[in-house]
Amino acid sequence: MSADERAPRPGDAPFTERTPRVVAARRLTRRSGRDRAERFLAEGAQAVREALAWAAAGRGRVHELFVTATAGARNPELVREAAAAGVRVSGVTDKAAAVLSETVTPQGVVAVCSSVDVPLDVALAGGPRLVAVLHGVADPGNAGTVVRVADAAGADAVVFAGDAVDPHNGKCVRASTGSVFHLPIARARDADGVFAALRGAGLRLVAADGYAPEDLVTADLRGDLAAPTAWVFGSEAHGLPDEVVDSLDAALKVPIYGSAESLNLATAAAVCLYASARAQRA
Repeated sequence: MSADERAPRPGDAPFTERTPRVVAARRLTRRSGRDRAERFLAEGAQAVREALAWAAAGRGRVHELFVTATAGARNPELVREAAAAGVRVSGVTDKAAAVLSETVTPQGVVAVCSSVDVPLDVALAGGPRLVAVLHGVADPGNAGTVVRVADAAGADAVVFAGDAVDPHNGKCVRASTGSVFHLPIARARDADGVFAALRGAGLRLVAADGYAPEDLVTADLRGDLAAPTAWVFGSEAHGLPDEVVDSLDAALKVPIYGSAESLNLATAAAVCLYASARAQRA
């Protein structure tokens, strides 16, 4: 193992916020920097652990692990695992960790990873039965939570369509709690092309629409949810545009039995995806 790949030793001088590799990594906190480098940051022990497992499975690469002395002492097994996998492990100061963090309280352990997204045809290969599509979803926390829900519901892929948030956004990655490393994620600005590819993969396109005349309970009782389905979710503020809803195969709403005005995106996605997952496994 080379000196650059080993875990930092007690006598090693930690990198500062001015060290070129830290400066380069900091650019990954911006979408333009991530797109140019085709890399992103995963912060926190849980995210790093999932990233290392993802890389070990041959699905991507962890290029470097930045760790403070405190975080390294708290997670020695993570540092050893990274070093054993040939990942460059670099000690950093608390201030350097702070400039790499997008949280109020930096966790002191940040991995530089290759992008997780794959081409759409790769994400839809193998006969998918359940896919979540985020059409124009802008909030990274909601997007990451939907990725987590899709993962938990056993979905085959998540597709970011149209002018949607970057799945590599730091808040999105944190909200997914590692799920961005678990299932195929694709992104494409051409939403019509996405819908055509989904239909080509044998999926029925269903809009999650709070104003739909029919609800998912009725559709479930009729047996519709057992079919291979791509649920299409719209933005938090405006939902799906009417022309998008009209272009899909069906539109369903989550029934609201109480007095709540509506459900937020992540909650509605959880109800819809789990309804399909249950029907498909019945």
